[in-house]
Amino acid sequence: MALSRPALITLTALAPVSWGTTYAVTTEFLPPDRPLFTALVRALPAGLLLLALARVLPRGAWWWKAAVLGALNIGAFFPLLFLSAYRLPGGLAAVVGSAGPLFVAGLSALLLGQRPSARTLVTGAVAAFGVSLVVLRAAGALDTLGLLAAVASTASMSTGTVLTQRWGRPEGVGPLALTGWQLTAGGLLIAPLAFLIEGAPPALDGRAVGGYLYLAVANTAVAYWLWFRGIGRMTATQVTFLGPLSPLTAAVVGWAALGQALTPVQLVGMGLAFGATVAGQFVTRTPRTSDHTVKVRAEPTRVPDGALRR
Repeated sequence: MALSRPALITLTALAPVSWGTTYAVTTEFLPPDRPLFTALVRALPAGLLLLALARVLPRGAWWWKAAVLGALNIGAFFPLLFLSAYRLPGGLAAVVGSAGPLFVAGLSALLLGQRPSARTLVTGAVAAFGVSLVVLRAAGALDTLGLLAAVASTASMSTGTVLTQRWGRPEGVGPLALTGWQLTAGGLLIAPLAFLIEGAPPALDGRAVGGYLYLAVANTAVAYWLWFRGIGRMTATQVTFLGPLSPLTAAVVGWAALGQALTPVQLVGMGLAFGATVAGQFVTRTPRTSDHTVKVRAEPTRVPDGALRR
């Protein structure tokens, strides 16, 4: 049964909402200072689970396409995001990440021949400004490496999103299998990096096991399946406009579960970012800049520096 447009948007939005809970789960349940191990445990088991459910492996060119998408959306994105979150002050990593719709708009013009409208660009700027009001704090000096990592992580995920739409899916392959391919490829890329930098896995208690199970199943397997499913049925720009829901969710969870306060400025920022997210679902695109046809398969609260962690 085909989903209505509001239902499709709502289901896809559950992905960034889930990602917004990552910080609270990480700080309350998981061992400290193991971001790469956490990224590995999120990606690889989730990917293998989806592969077991889908029972479909890539064929032909899709071996390298799945590897490229897995690297962009998972394998490179996770480490770069964690690096930027640890090195940048005052939630700046989340602000750079909230500019994702602008990255995707530019990449869609280059790779899909879809010129962004002025409304798209203005809405993207408003979303980033709203997120900045929620998460930015005046603290510390700007770190060049951290800033480059933040830009690279946003560019990586944005490129992966656009390429996912450009390449679509192989005939007869659903979003479950495509998600499993990417998570597995990304997890395999993270594994050597995690063991090289962080060493042997830490000892885990019951709380940590529960936290990792939540991250691997709900926060990654289900969330990324919903995300890539949405990319197959919506434009890349529309999907990416749902991204600001992640830092907004982190702020709400911090207030509701961690006892953090929300200032009037932050509430204004939340309103702006949420309004831009909704408006982003109604942006129009101008005609293609070329005759190239793309086949797409239809179907002060202390909000953390890593508020956009996925």
